[in-house]
Amino acid sequence: MALFLDSGIIPTANVVYPWFAAVYAGFVAAAYTCLLINGFVGFQFAEDGTPLSLWFLRISCLVIFGLQFFLSIATFKNIAGLNYKKPIALWIMYILWPLICTVIYIISQLVLVFRTLEDRWPIGDIIFGTAFFAIAQVLLFAFSVTICDAIKHYIDGLFFFTLCMLLSVMMVYKYWDSITKEDLEFSVGSKAAVWEVKDPLLAGAGTSDYPEEDASNYHGGAPASLVGGVSGQQLYSPQGQKGGYRGYPPTDNRY
Repeated sequence: MALFLDSGIIPTANVVYPWFAAVYAGFVAAAYTCLLINGFVGFQFAEDGTPLSLWFLRISCLVIFGLQFFLSIATFKNIAGLNYKKPIALWIMYILWPLICTVIYIISQLVLVFRTLEDRWPIGDIIFGTAFFAIAQVLLFAFSVTICDAIKHYIDGLFFFTLCMLLSVMMVYKYWDSITKEDLEFSVGSKAAVWEVKDPLLAGAGTSDYPEEDASNYHGGAPASLVGGVSGQQLYSPQGQKGGYRGYPPTDNRY
């Protein structure tokens, strides 16, 4: 969406430009809302992954998206008392709201790390992510024109803004990965998985999840079965032994 708007593929004079810009602004506001809500997940206001937490996240993002979309269109079209000459409401939602969400998220995660975690390494991820975010804003709003003139209008501050924001998002993921024990990097299924280590060596007596292994000959149980319920001792028992199946060396009447 941003590619079509920032690169000029959709000209600003085009009739569909306000609608694309409104959708893009809605996505931005919803993304920061999602970041804000995820910042409070660690405080267990609702169990993570439950329908309550998931639907609260979805509905909140949808509401913010709709509000931002309406404010953008109303400002572009001069309706509902909004005017594009004084876009105060749009400025609050597009500029101030992401900043508020980011600040609250950073503070909440610092509180979470200091209060609940013994490891302090995740603070480094927060610091790097905050630094990339701050540098991105400075490059876009303070040095964009300077960069554009210095590089002869090939690129401007928006290029470096996007690059720094990408690094900031990567640090958010790195921070999340550092505070979670489960490796869910490649878990894309919708079904909840049970993450537990099933190791019979770590389980106590009588509590193993593998009774068939506990009943093996290694643990003092019956001889292990090979095929058809026949153990190795039964299969190659000495000739003439009662219940023997195949002796060694084999006889001619063994079949």
